[in-house]
Amino acid sequence: MQKAPPTPKGFRDILPDAAGVRRQVINQIADVLEKEGFEPIETPTIEFAETLTGKYGEEEKLIYKFTDRGERELALRYDLTVPLARFIASNQQLMRNGPFRRYQIGQVFRGENPQHGRYREFTQFDFDTVGSDSLEEDAKIIATAIKAVRSLGLTSASMAINHRNYFKDVPPAVVRAWDKYHKVGEVGVIEELVSGGMPKEEARKSVDLLNRPGKSDEFEQLRSKLESHELEFGKHFFFDRTLARGLDYYTGNIFELKPTGKPGELSIGAGGRYDNLIGMFAGKQIPAVGFSFGIDRLIESLNAQD
Repeated sequence: MQKAPPTPKGFRDILPDAAGVRRQVINQIADVLEKEGFEPIETPTIEFAETLTGKYGEEEKLIYKFTDRGERELALRYDLTVPLARFIASNQQLMRNGPFRRYQIGQVFRGENPQHGRYREFTQFDFDTVGSDSLEEDAKIIATAIKAVRSLGLTSASMAINHRNYFKDVPPAVVRAWDKYHKVGEVGVIEELVSGGMPKEEARKSVDLLNRPGKSDEFEQLRSKLESHELEFGKHFFFDRTLARGLDYYTGNIFELKPTGKPGELSIGAGGRYDNLIGMFAGKQIPAVGFSFGIDRLIESLNAQD
C-alpha cells in the first residue's frame, strides 16, 4: 500500500471524534459569551508582516513570514489580538454606543518547537472588550472566562492574577526570566540571568525584589470588583507574583487560568489589559482588555477530569 504523505512537523489532522468534541466545547463557550453581550467577528489568517512585527517582544521570532508573488511581505497571524487591534482601527464606529465586546475563534501559527500540548498550528478562542478603561471590564472578562469553564465542568479552575506595574522599572530580561519561575525554579531564574551577563549578586537581589511578600494595590482594587461578581478569593482567583506574561503589549492586569488552581500548572487560557496596542494603528489611544482560551489545553484538562 502506498504510504500517504506526512503533515509538516507541528501540524496535524484532527479525526471526527476529536473534531466533534472541539465543536461542542467551542459552541458551549460561545453560548456563555453571547449571553454576556459578546459578538462574533472574523479576521484574515494572513496579515501584512509589518502589522504583526514589533508587538510580541522576543516571541516575534516565532512569526511565520513569507513573500507573495507581488513581493509583498506577509505573515500568518501569531494570535488574534493584534489582528483585532487592526480591525478596530478600521471599524471604530462599532464603539459609537459604548464599548465593543467581541469574540473570535481561529487558527494561529507559531514557529516554535513542538512538544506535548504545543503545536505550530492551533485554535484560539478570544473575547475582548474594546473602548473602556474601567476596571469593571477587567472583572467582567475574568468572571466570564470562569463562568465559561464552569459550564464545561471544570469546577476547580482558578485565575492567577498579577499587574504589569509589579514589574515597574524591572529590566525586561529579568521579567522574561521571572516568567519561567514555575518551570525552572528560583535557582533556574538566577542562573538564566547570570548566563545572560548579570552579576550573581544583582540577579539575587532582582529575584528577592520580585519575590517580596504581600499583594499589589492593583490586585486589591480588582479583587473588590471580582467579589461583586460573586467570585471568591482563593476559590475562583488568586494573586500570583510569579505571573509576568511575556508579550510586550500588556499594560495593566494580566491573568492566566489554571485548570485546578495550582500556579505551576500549564494554563488553559490567558489574557490581560492592553491599552496602547490599538493606538499603534488608530492614531489615538483605545483601551482594551481580553482573554484567550487555548482549545487543545482546555480539552486536555476536561479529559483529565473524566
